[in-house]
Amino acid sequence: MHRRHLLATLGTAAAFPAIRRAGAQTLTRATLRLKWLAQTQFAGFYLALSRGYYREAGIDLTINPGGPNLLTENLVASGADTFGLSGGTDSVFAAREKNLPIVCVGVAHQQTPFVFVTRANGPIRALTDFRGRTVTTWFTGANYVLLGMLAQAGLRQGDFTMQPQQVSVTPFVDGQIDVVTATRYNEFYTLMTRMGRENLRTFVPEDFGVTFPRDTVITSEQTARDKPELVQGFLRASMRGWREALRDPKAGVDAVMAVAPTLNRPHQEFMLEEAGKLMVAGQAAQQGLFWIDRDAVKSAHDFLLRYEVIKQPVDLAAAYDRRFLDAIPVADRVA
Repeated sequence: MHRRHLLATLGTAAAFPAIRRAGAQTLTRATLRLKWLAQTQFAGFYLALSRGYYREAGIDLTINPGGPNLLTENLVASGADTFGLSGGTDSVFAAREKNLPIVCVGVAHQQTPFVFVTRANGPIRALTDFRGRTVTTWFTGANYVLLGMLAQAGLRQGDFTMQPQQVSVTPFVDGQIDVVTATRYNEFYTLMTRMGRENLRTFVPEDFGVTFPRDTVITSEQTARDKPELVQGFLRASMRGWREALRDPKAGVDAVMAVAPTLNRPHQEFMLEEAGKLMVAGQAAQQGLFWIDRDAVKSAHDFLLRYEVIKQPVDLAAAYDRRFLDAIPVADRVA
């Protein structure tokens, strides 16, 4: 999921299976690059594909899983993928600051989906206690969130050790690190299973007055400009799949496990339930799935700018394009 580092090579993608439906010649071929391997965090996309909703929208879609050495923003900016599910609003800020020609056309998770976890009986009881500690996080957006939170508490880089987080949470469980990053629907489930909820303390961004909408749907500036029908069709089909996955979780889990049958089903059921809560939070309850809450985006942007996590203001109007969502009736967007 959020366990990716800087893009090392496109060749890594060959190690992971891709899903593609062969289409008629009238269909437009497109790809969706996920931010991690197949799991129910992406159930709506897989369900939409398996039920032919992209084909009905005129799209011959391939779903490409992500991986530990793949950065979605780079792949979409380079044209290697048509669409991507990227890290989040903070990742979009960072990409735009680097002049990557990507644009956000939807936001899946309306609230910050991850928390920073310490031991309940340990010495870290406040953000100021991160001083001198070793923290692991994902260097694809979560690091920006944590840096901003710690800057708000008066800590700067150098006051603590931040390391890239690997796939496993075992280093934290074994006491090798002090703080681990966990999504509410994935790593936190593993930590609760292995350590017990009562033994964990969480630092939630919302508790510190900040929200970082995540799992942003992105495409290139060129695709948004030259193929608006493709973008709108992709969003409409994806929403249809997600609405059905949230209303019929069994179908959503089945669609993912048809691709990745070795996944743990109880974990995937928990993941889909928790991801669904994030998708319908805030304004999305009334405005529908993938809603771009401009106030939340600006708040996250200003927070990171204030604490110099990003160095220059980002043109939010250019980076976040809501016209494709606005063209879809609200009745077709609400889960």
